[in-house]
Amino acid sequence: MSMPNIPNITPNISLDRCETIELLLNSIALEEIALSHIMNAEAEKLQLFLAKHSRCLDDVWKMNNSINKTLRTIVKSQMLLQFKLEDVLELDCDSCKPRRPCKPKPQQCCHKCTPDSECHCNCCPDKEHGKCKCH
Repeated sequence: MSMPNIPNITPNISLDRCETIELLLNSIALEEIALSHIMNAEAEKLQLFLAKHSRCLDDVWKMNNSINKTLRTIVKSQMLLQFKLEDVLELDCDSCKPRRPCKPKPQQCCHKCTPDSECHCNCCPDKEHGKCKCH
């Protein structure tokens, strides 16, 4: 497999927020590639073992435990990478994408209006043409 390209980062770091998020996503991808290389090495180790060794139960048991421990460690790393990815994606939503302005919460009318009834108070925030729209 080919070696990943790591971006050249000079000592004078001048990255904006979106570029930083992109570098974080790249770091997650590089870690995923590294884990895939480890899994591939474990598969090759098992293939070599099965081709060259006798089928002694004790040797098979030791090989199974070794590969099991490695795979468990990979799964733990995958979970951490998932958390990291979720956190980075949250940053991406908050900073790099335009956000819609929030609508203000409607206030309660101080009178006992019914929907679309005539309303003459000044506190109904959604009053349109004299009709109460706050219900």
